[in-house]
Amino acid sequence: MNTKISVLFYAKKSKAKSNLCVPVYLRITVNGRRAEFSTGKTVDASKWSSKMSRLKGNSEEARTINKYFDVLLSKILEIERNLVLSAESFDATDVRNLLTGKQDTERYLIPIFQEHNNRMEKLIGKEYALATLKNYKTCLSHLKKFLWSFYKKSDINIKKIEPAFLNDFDFFLRTVAKCNNNSTVKHTKNLSKILKICYHNNWIEKDLAMYYKGKFNEVTANFLTEEEIKTMQDKDFAGQGLNLVRDIFIFSCYTGLAYIDIYNLTKDRISTGIDGNLWIMTNRQKTSSVSNIPLLPIPEEIIRKYENHPVALEAGKLLPVYTNQKINEYLKTIADNCEINKKLTFHAARHTFATTVTLGNNVSMESVSKMLGHKSIKTTQHYAKILDKQVSEDMKNLKSLLQKNN
Repeated sequence: MNTKISVLFYAKKSKAKSNLCVPVYLRITVNGRRAEFSTGKTVDASKWSSKMSRLKGNSEEARTINKYFDVLLSKILEIERNLVLSAESFDATDVRNLLTGKQDTERYLIPIFQEHNNRMEKLIGKEYALATLKNYKTCLSHLKKFLWSFYKKSDINIKKIEPAFLNDFDFFLRTVAKCNNNSTVKHTKNLSKILKICYHNNWIEKDLAMYYKGKFNEVTANFLTEEEIKTMQDKDFAGQGLNLVRDIFIFSCYTGLAYIDIYNLTKDRISTGIDGNLWIMTNRQKTSSVSNIPLLPIPEEIIRKYENHPVALEAGKLLPVYTNQKINEYLKTIADNCEINKKLTFHAARHTFATTVTLGNNVSMESVSKMLGHKSIKTTQHYAKILDKQVSEDMKNLKSLLQKNN
């Protein structure tokens, strides 16, 4: 058996409390894979020789500590000899465990991922949205298929995961699962989060997420123009459900609130602001960031319209809101009836608030960002780019019109 093993004693300054108290770690490397642990000894950084991997000088302290390191080294050489004679494969972790007399608890990826999802499920409506849980469940399903496809295994010991693992998962999603770029990156980043949990719990030695560099493609957000908003507002639909969904959608167009935040709105979230007018003062569920929005006349009118609605009263909510899935089904019918040739989902209302209602009417980027509850203004700047694109399209149309007239 051709096994290459190396040993290194080194002062781990990142764990030091001061230059006078630096812990010495022992790193064992077998065929390029490492395992390390603290020797329990601390040294003065100025007295440590990185070249010799020993304490400098001939003091009593130096002789005692260096002798202890020599004993550890001889034990490792004996362990190596016995492992080689056994003709069984071994890695750095095996050598470390035999040296310390400790056995690591074996942890596998699938149960860790499942436990994460179980905890997330208990926090639905508090810290997470149902859609987020669904994304992680889908990711776990892909992961199980990936492990069988690439490794012919139903699970994997997290200590056996190589740095290429996330990039291999990305490749599987693109080729076997046929996911588009953004879905691939989303699922791979979800798996990265699970591996980060393993790293932060000291179950694995490396942050494997650092080896993955996938990027999302920018997606142009769907939003309504002023004319389309007015058409929808003025339309009288035959079904009561269609009119209700239209009103909730318009409410979002003029407040910028996402579906889950409107669903969770209660009357106590309507307060008098510093200007003496009514404001919505809430926190976004997705990011927990503050979102304070002055009430414009249209959403204020919608609140009054439904203040005594039995569904809202029974649920203790400000507005009667259907499930997101049901609302999106109704929106398809609404778009058809209003001859709006766009893929309309509820989130388009939030985009409409950011673009047509606010930025398009010269509301400052900072104010829009604050109302939307964005943690970074860079997120809001995306909407400004959309408007720039719209300006470009409008000018192209104007150019064509002028050319025809000439």
